[in-house]
Amino acid sequence: MAARLAAQRMFIETELPVIRQRGQAALFRLLPVALSDTGQSSVVARFLLGLYNGKRFPMDMTELRRLDRALLVDCLAVLEMDHQPEMEIHLYVENGGTLFEELADRFQ
Repeated sequence: MAARLAAQRMFIETELPVIRQRGQAALFRLLPVALSDTGQSSVVARFLLGLYNGKRFPMDMTELRRLDRALLVDCLAVLEMDHQPEMEIHLYVENGGTLFEELADRFQ
C-alpha cells in the first residue's frame, strides 16, 4: 500500500505536469485545424467536441484513422491530459464555451 501511494505521488508530482503541458500544447495545435476547412478538420472537431460533452457529441473512434500521424499524436496527448482533468477541456481556451459551441454548430 505504501509503495502504491508513493508511486501515485511520484506520478502526480513528476509525470502529470508533463502530461498536462503536452496536452495543452496539442490542444492549441488542434483547435486551428478543427476550425479550418480541411478533410481532417471534421475529425478533429468531433474529437474535441466528444471531450467537451461526450453524451451530446458521441464520436466513432475509427474516424481517428483518417488523421495524419501528427494530428493523431496530438489527439492522444489531449486525451491523456483529459484522463485526469485539471479543468474542463473548453476552459483551457479563452471564450472556450463559445468556441466549442461554434464547432458544434459547424460539425454537428
